[in-house]
This record gives sequence, C-alpha cells and structure tokens, in this order.
Amino acid sequence: MRALYLVPALTFAVLTGWAAEKEPAAAFKGDVGLILPPVIHAVPGVEMNVYFDNVSLTVNPANYVFDVTCNRGAQQVERWTYTPTGKDVGQFGFTLEMRDQSNAVIARAKSMIRVTPHDAGDGRPRSILIIGDSLTAASVYPQRVLDLSREDEHVALKLIGTRGPKGAPNGNLHEGYGGWTAERFATKYTGIARGGPYKECGSPFIYKDGDAAPKLDFARYCREFNDGATPDFVTILLGCNDTFSATDETIEERIDRMFRHYETLLKMIRETGPDTQIGCLALVPPAATQDAFGANYRSGQTRWQYKRNQHRVVERMLETFGGREAENIFLVPAHVNLDCANNYPKRTAPANARSEVELTRLNNGVHPAAAGYRQIGDSVYCWIKSRLAAKSKPGSE
Repeated sequence: MRALYLVPALTFAVLTGWAAEKEPAAAFKGDVGLILPPVIHAVPGVEMNVYFDNVSLTVNPANYVFDVTCNRGAQQVERWTYTPTGKDVGQFGFTLEMRDQSNAVIARAKSMIRVTPHDAGDGRPRSILIIGDSLTAASVYPQRVLDLSREDEHVALKLIGTRGPKGAPNGNLHEGYGGWTAERFATKYTGIARGGPYKECGSPFIYKDGDAAPKLDFARYCREFNDGATPDFVTILLGCNDTFSATDETIEERIDRMFRHYETLLKMIRETGPDTQIGCLALVPPAATQDAFGANYRSGQTRWQYKRNQHRVVERMLETFGGREAENIFLVPAHVNLDCANNYPKRTAPANARSEVELTRLNNGVHPAAAGYRQIGDSVYCWIKSRLAAKSKPGSE
C-alpha cells in the first residue's frame, strides 16, 4: 500500500497560492461592559478621542490593559486620539480589546471611524434645535457647534430656541433647562413657557388653546421660532436627571420611563418634519473621581453608582436608537470623546485642615468645564458634517 503523506496547511497554502482568511474575532462585552457605538464621526482638523474609561465599566481602569487596533490615530494611556487630515477621508475599522494581568482578552468591541470631507455641505442656511437639561442650559456646547459652523464656509447653521445666554446676542439659542427630564419635555404644562421664568416654565413644545387640553404642538413651535420651517437638525441630550438617583434595582424601570417620553418627543418631531435629522446624544459620563461627587452631593451619591447608571443608559440607547437611520434617527456618540479627568471643573485646597500640602480635586460630578463641553460640541459638529455629506449623495442614508 502506498504511504500517505499529509501536507502541512501552510505548505499547502504556499504550493497552491490559497490561504483561508482568518475569521474576525467576535465582539463581546465581558464582565467589564465594554461597548462601542457602531460609528464614530470625525472631520479633518477636529480632534476625536475614545477615552477607555468612558466605554467600559470598571472601578479602576488602570487595572486593565487597553489595546487598540486601527490604522489611524495613536493609543495613549487613557485614550485613543486622532486628528484627521484631508487625506484621511473614508472609513477605518477600530477594535478595542481589554486584557487582564495574564494578558487574556476579557472583552472586545468594534466600531468604524468615519472621516467626513471638510467640504461636506453646500453653504445653504440650515437650522438646528438643541434640546437638553443643564448640560445644554450651560450654553457652551451649543456655542461650540455655532462657532465651528461659522469657521466652516460649507455649513451655515442657525440655532433656534427660546433659551440661551442673556439676550443670546450671537445667536446661541436652544431649549436647555437645568434639572429637566424627558418626561418634563413631553408632558409638563404650567401656563408659562417659551422664555418665561426658568423655574416656572413648562415644556416649550406644549400649547393650550381655549378650553382644549394642553398638547404638544411642534408645528406651532416651528411657526413661532423658525419661520414656519421644521429644523434641519434636532439634537437631544437627556438622561442625567431621569436616572441620577437610580440604583441597580431600579435603573431598568427608570430607563423604561425615560424612553417612553423620549419616544414621544421623537414622534412629535417626526410627524412635523419627517426629513429632520435627529441626533440622540449618548449620555456623557461623570467626572473621573468621587471627589467631584462629594463636592456636589456630600454623601448623597457615589460616582460609581452614577457611572453604572450612565453606562446602562448608553447600552440601552445603543439598543433602542441605533439602527434607526431610515427614520432619520441617529445615535451621536458624544460619550466617547469627553475627558472626564481633565475637562471637568477643579478646585485646589489644602489636603486637610492640618496640612500645608495643597491638592487639586475635581469638584463637579456631572457638569463639565468649558473644555469638556466643547468636546461635546465637537462630536455634534462631526455628526452634522456626516449627515450633510450623506445628504449630498443620492440614495445614501
């Protein structure tokens, strides 16, 4: 009988010129909750980041190794960072792995970096309505969006709304109200709205005619504040107040309640302006340390519990608002791009009453400093540019 000789697979591949492609490794969240949005938007000249602590759920991210695979950008200790140039326009795969001390991969997430051309947009005037809570009421990230559009000859944005810095002398308008929830925007009627005293206001989108019950009337709002036209863009940044005090036992019910009213707002906008591009901003993470929560809430809330709540909101937002591009509803991953260690407010003070050593501590739990707000604005602007580029291509989303 003739002897049979087995040819090693590598030798066979060399001899025949064939080699099987390696099966791409699957994503999995693991026990550390690693999760990325499907797409991260970028524009030449604007820095975009993925902060590792923002996309995972660990008490101490320094206990893990983060490993990025991407042919663009640079991996640093706490982030992957990338400022595209005009030559980088296109899409690039992005994989993030987390490894433990034994170098075992304990979680893997994947995304796509989408770099939009700098010349996206045709310079036509377009309007945007920015809706949110105190993060929006601070007026800093709306101003960043406005500033970037004014620096860009291809984008001409008009911000609409009834709130903003006193008098909104430079057009920084929005609907931002400290302490508000999705439920308040969808249901609260007080008889005072649209520029009335801040703490007495009901929803700017609810009107009452005569003896009829108050109701959402977005078409009327647009007639009064946007010359009758529906906005080209709407962004919504909510979730902090809806879930701030939730626990592990109550977080799902809180998110369910938030999303019921959030969907009411989406329906309101879609029925009036089906072509309006709606950006649902992922809830941004808190300041990086407990110091910030102690400064604001004493012993009333821990940073870890709020981070758990916020991370779960983002997971649910990806599930609920992702994949709805056909409805002109998009997830804007503002949470990945916020530096929670350096771009939140800080205060320097003695380490203790008997010490001459001064320490700088974070001192605001959920409200970024101006630099952090501007990072949120960068994310919104990059999403707008992506939508303008898509709208210019027939048949594109």
